[in-house]
Amino acid sequence: LNRGFTEMHCMSGHSNFVSCVCIIPPSDLYPRGLIATGGNDHNICIFTVDNPAPLYILKGHKNTVCSLSSGKFGTLLSGSWDTTAKVWLNDRCMMTLQGHTAAIWAVKILPEQGLMLTGSADKTIKLWKAGRCERTFTGHEDCVRGLAILNEMEFLSCANDASVRRWQISGKCLHVYYGHTNYIYSISVFPQCKDFVTTGEDRSLRIWKQGECAQTIRLPAQSVWCCCVLDNGDIVVGASDGIIRVFTESSERTASAEEIQAFENELSQASIDPKTGDLGDINADDLPGREHLKDPGTRDGQTRLIKDNGKVEAYQWSASEGRWLKIGDVVGSSGATQQTSGKVLFEGKEYDYVFTIDVNESGPSYKLPYNITDNPWLTAYNFLQKNDLNPMFLDQVAQFIVDNTKGQTLSTSAQFSDPYTGAGRYVPGFSSGSSTIPAADPFTGAGRYVPCLASNAVAPVGGVDPYRGMGAYQSAAAKVENIYFPKKDAVTFDQANPTQILGKLKELNGSAAEEHKLTEDDLIILEKLLSAACNTSAETPTAQQLQTLWRAVNWPEDIVFPALDILRLSIRHPTVNENFCSEKDRVQFIILLLKFLNPKGKQANQLLALRALCNCFVSQAGQKLMMERRDEIMTQAIEMKSGNNKNIHIALATLTLNYAVCLHKVNNIEGTAQCLSVISTVMEVFQDLEAIFRLLVALGTLISDDTNAVQLAKSLGVDSQIKKYASVSEPAKVRECCRFVLNLL
Repeated sequence: LNRGFTEMHCMSGHSNFVSCVCIIPPSDLYPRGLIATGGNDHNICIFTVDNPAPLYILKGHKNTVCSLSSGKFGTLLSGSWDTTAKVWLNDRCMMTLQGHTAAIWAVKILPEQGLMLTGSADKTIKLWKAGRCERTFTGHEDCVRGLAILNEMEFLSCANDASVRRWQISGKCLHVYYGHTNYIYSISVFPQCKDFVTTGEDRSLRIWKQGECAQTIRLPAQSVWCCCVLDNGDIVVGASDGIIRVFTESSERTASAEEIQAFENELSQASIDPKTGDLGDINADDLPGREHLKDPGTRDGQTRLIKDNGKVEAYQWSASEGRWLKIGDVVGSSGATQQTSGKVLFEGKEYDYVFTIDVNESGPSYKLPYNITDNPWLTAYNFLQKNDLNPMFLDQVAQFIVDNTKGQTLSTSAQFSDPYTGAGRYVPGFSSGSSTIPAADPFTGAGRYVPCLASNAVAPVGGVDPYRGMGAYQSAAAKVENIYFPKKDAVTFDQANPTQILGKLKELNGSAAEEHKLTEDDLIILEKLLSAACNTSAETPTAQQLQTLWRAVNWPEDIVFPALDILRLSIRHPTVNENFCSEKDRVQFIILLLKFLNPKGKQANQLLALRALCNCFVSQAGQKLMMERRDEIMTQAIEMKSGNNKNIHIALATLTLNYAVCLHKVNNIEGTAQCLSVISTVMEVFQDLEAIFRLLVALGTLISDDTNAVQLAKSLGVDSQIKKYASVSEPAKVRECCRFVLNLL
């Protein structure tokens, strides 16, 4: 009778090792679910359960994808060494979570919608809501390696500091569990309870019940990389010997006596390196003989060392069987002679050796950690400095290190290798790729809606739209055609979610002061205006609708943003544009929008006011007003250059571009000079490449067919400012557009 598992299906799609696997639950489209894998090739492959080739491949991470978690409605969360996490829906990346300063080793989607957790080598855990970091959990003293969800309010984390922590979502650490003697790599929860299992670098699987380590199962492999609890309560572990083992409490599923004996034999023949520290300090001369095993153990998992014929053996007490189980031979206990992957943990970091140094008999002893890749003299120097010891000991300490490591150098053929890095051991490190961290989402409150971060634009001649960022324009082998400038039409911000905007408006209206409250009729009026503005109805906006909108945009600053978003969308409609930008209301309209361009104001309002100004350019009336009030608008708008919100930067760059489009059609040297000055000023501070691209298009448009503008741009030193963008690899449109501009300069 085969009680085991059989291989049903083999999939391949990565060009290098696979570092994580995750199941995407069944859906209408894929009733058997999907399998997601993350790899060292920076990709995520999505497989069906009956095809060896990927259904699709998700590209976007810039380094190894080492953690995956699936959520409701087909969402997938990925964590990478590139320090970011990404949220995917089907084959599209919906958002990138930026904020960690080192590799993200663990990710989990929480049961409550929109909540996600990330654990990182920067020793922190972050809670994200709708793409924004809500909270950072600190407490671990080394890299966070695993996360597990207990319920909607609590979760567990494990780390290289050999501890497990239980947290409340609110940020409070409820409990710290100790038991492992080395890195903990993986943690998994039993169904419907708070009991859990952990595996780590100390050759063990540990089962925790009621907050205590109830059972320790040793394995004949140094690194036990991963564990998971099946729905039936069985525990599956994967280890560095390439074997997957399943442990059960069920007598029906227990392996045969022969298989269990084979496992025990394999375990008893394992070599345990004392340097791992798993068994404490070992002095072979002081160890008792085999008679020591006649006394029963006091708790499950207790270890005992004995000396038999000059050989040190390790035994572990099995409470369920009432006997001592041999878990291996201790090798090199009189001084390390064998390189294995196990290392000593000291102050949360791993070392090949941790020596105890006695400077004088009466004084304290000091710990000296050392890796065989280190320089003995530099290590000795740092040790003396740290402990405020006399520098004259330098040669003596360095020689001690050399003598006690027998001049060992790092072995290139380590017996076990880290499946995450392919190296002898994971070294907590920082991704070399730099990432610009966007500002936090400025929107607050429940049921948050985010004014669309994407930006639409009118496609330039040639059919390729460099503003949408979809399949950036690829140059052919032939001469590259300039599809970027001079730009003929304004770029607008068109994307919207009317349902969310109205939902937010209604929610804020509920808490508004009486004098600002809109009636149910007012809300219906605004709903009709929004559908007309978004082309979902053929109706023309009415005077009554515009009056109601005007009342809403005059709300207090902290609740006005949904009304501003309706204005941003409505102003594209010729009727609305004519109304607000015509003789009668134009002054009030500009004063209103400029009021929001206050550096101390709310970012949401700054962003939407800038986008509304950009959208004014769609009609004649709006263009006329924007050109008449250009000086004050641009003077106020440039104040938005400080701060680190890339969406505000993109909106400011777009406003500049729309002015360039208008200025290219008229002879207005003052306007051109102001625009070039703005480009030169903000080019210094902008980091986001989409904003830079729009500034480059604005610059190109301004200097096309205008020798005065070319001279002016040169006098401002714009050419030297933009040179660096001629070598940008991605997106290609930045590089190409920059080269076209430089050709004119």
